[in-house]
Amino acid sequence: MKSELVGLAALMALATYPWRAIPLLAPGVDRLPRQALAYLRLVGPAMLAALAAASVMVSLDSERHPSLHVGPEWLAVALCVGIVWRWRNLLVGLVVAAVLIAVLRAAGIATLP
Repeated sequence: MKSELVGLAALMALATYPWRAIPLLAPGVDRLPRQALAYLRLVGPAMLAALAAASVMVSLDSERHPSLHVGPEWLAVALCVGIVWRWRNLLVGLVVAAVLIAVLRAAGIATLP
C-alpha cells in the first residue's frame, strides 16, 4: 500500500463514520422522518459506488493525468446494475461482475488499467 493513500483512507473514514454512527449514538434516531432514515441508510452504499465508479471509469496515464477509460469493466458494471435492479441481490450482482472480468482478463480481452 502506498503511504499517500493513508491520508485518503483517514479522510474517507471521517466522511463516512459519523453517518454510520448516528443511529448507534443518538437516542431517538428511529423517530426521524422516513426520508432522513432512508438517506442515512444509503450514505455508505453511495460512497462505495462513487469509489467503484472512479476506479472503473478513470485511468491514469504515464504522467498521472486522469482520463476517461472505456472498456469491458463498463459491461461488468452494467451487468451488476441490471442484476441488482431485477433481482434486488447485490451479492449476486457483484459476484457475476467479478467473474465476468476475471474470465475476460484470463482470455486476454480485458487488461488491468
